[in-house]
Amino acid sequence: MKKRRVEEQRLKSARGREKSSDDIFVCERVCTSKRMLKKVGSLSKEPTIDTCVTVCGVSQIDACADACARTVCVNQHQVPNWNDICLRKCQSECLRLSNSSVMS
Repeated sequence: MKKRRVEEQRLKSARGREKSSDDIFVCERVCTSKRMLKKVGSLSKEPTIDTCVTVCGVSQIDACADACARTVCVNQHQVPNWNDICLRKCQSECLRLSNSSVMS
């Protein structure tokens, strides 16, 4: 029963973050904190430490991806694959942190 209640709460929280007819944007904040840079690793080229940006988009995924591109993965590597991996790692961390704060 407890498992079912947790799952229902998770779905309810997820629904609250989706774009509805009343909501135009979803906003996400990404910072180049030591924690974020540790998660992304050396894929982030010359980041500016302790900067933050809040980006609004039509979905949580779009907002996280755009915020990562503006902060953590802003400086492009010469190896194109590194840029893609940086964005994917940053985006997944942004989504993970955002979802964990919703659950709190």
